[in-house]
Amino acid sequence: MSHLDKEKQKLVARIKRIRGQVDSIERSLTSGDDCADVLMLLANVRGGVNSLMAEVLEDHIRLHLLSPERDVAQPQELAEDLIDLVRAYLK
Repeated sequence: MSHLDKEKQKLVARIKRIRGQVDSIERSLTSGDDCADVLMLLANVRGGVNSLMAEVLEDHIRLHLLSPERDVAQPQELAEDLIDLVRAYLK
């Protein structure tokens, strides 16, 4: 996770924006809006979640996998860790 308060605030703001988008989907479904409109709202949420996921993954890679404290004996080991991370979270 991002360890700076400023960065954490940005991530929380993204979550709040996504929550608002999900609420909008619920309102659209409840009010019987057109399917195309609901699909667009869903695509917006998916984009927001994907963007948030990418940022958190980037922070994890930079702050934990590539940290000076981590003893990586082989570049192959780091590559395998990155592959495992991508497979686990981008299914």
